[in-house]
Amino acid sequence: MALIKKIGIDLGTANSVVYVQDKGIVLQEPTVVAVTVDDNKVVAVGNEAKEMLGRTPESIVASRPMRDGVIADYVVTEAMLRYFIQKVVGKGFWLRPEVMICVPAGCTQVEKRAVEDATYSAGAKEVYVIHEPFAAALGAGIPVGEASGNMIVDMGGGSAEAAVVSLGGVVVSKSVRVAGNALDDAIAQMLRKKHGLVIGDQTAERIKLEMGRAMGDPETESGEGKKPKMIKVKGRDSIQGLPRSVEITVEELEEAMRSRLMQMVGMIKAVLEEIPPELASDIIDKGIVMSGGTSLLRNFDKLLTQETGVPCHVAEEAILCVAKGTGIALDNLELYKRAISKR
Repeated sequence: MALIKKIGIDLGTANSVVYVQDKGIVLQEPTVVAVTVDDNKVVAVGNEAKEMLGRTPESIVASRPMRDGVIADYVVTEAMLRYFIQKVVGKGFWLRPEVMICVPAGCTQVEKRAVEDATYSAGAKEVYVIHEPFAAALGAGIPVGEASGNMIVDMGGGSAEAAVVSLGGVVVSKSVRVAGNALDDAIAQMLRKKHGLVIGDQTAERIKLEMGRAMGDPETESGEGKKPKMIKVKGRDSIQGLPRSVEITVEELEEAMRSRLMQMVGMIKAVLEEIPPELASDIIDKGIVMSGGTSLLRNFDKLLTQETGVPCHVAEEAILCVAKGTGIALDNLELYKRAISKR
């Protein structure tokens, strides 16, 4: 076994996943960091820090250093990357690892450079950068090297991206900075406007995971007198400022998320409109593969199939596809060199 470790990091807006060569996925934690206000010292990372969101005293700030798939807080992101690398390699590592890190397909050169710099500062010897949709395609088991078109849609917390891959490279790709977090915001806004209830990000996310759906099931919801499914939500009254709970229906949630979901659908349609006819026929035969946490929203695949006319299915272990793909690319650098950049 080589002394220099090779590490793949899917640095997501909501969750970060770490892959280590010969070991596979070793770490999967929320992209949340808690730091002290006085000296900017990291108090907690991942699950422990997520528990602190919205519950910290004045001396500690718990925040998400990534926004829309790119770095929003450079210092905190660097500290988090150092934590991940140390956890995998060991604190007193003397042989610095090679790291492959993912960036959204629609990120700018400045945003990409910030990710590279933060990774070098965190202790990497070499830094390779790969676009998320291509990594997701590799991780989903799509034969990207063949002379036929395959379409992947990767929807995480901060951005949704669609790409058509063929012959080991990306033919067409687009991204929109609307994804899981935007759906959470839509739920919180609906509750505030319609019910006068203020809720936090974590509550909005929990509601989405428990009861959220992209569209209803006509076969299970037909029939007279069928009661709408309700969910109880606790929060703070926006006028009186006192704790209060309200009941909302699944239909209200669906309606609240509809415009954001359609933005993602619009981006996918835009990719389909741009691809050459030969690749379009391949995609109709094979369908669209969905990956990322937001792809797990109930009936999202059905909505996408209905809107595009192309069969859609969710990849196995959708949340881990990008991290697995970085691992495959890291093991086969020469094979996928067209999709990987290195400074």
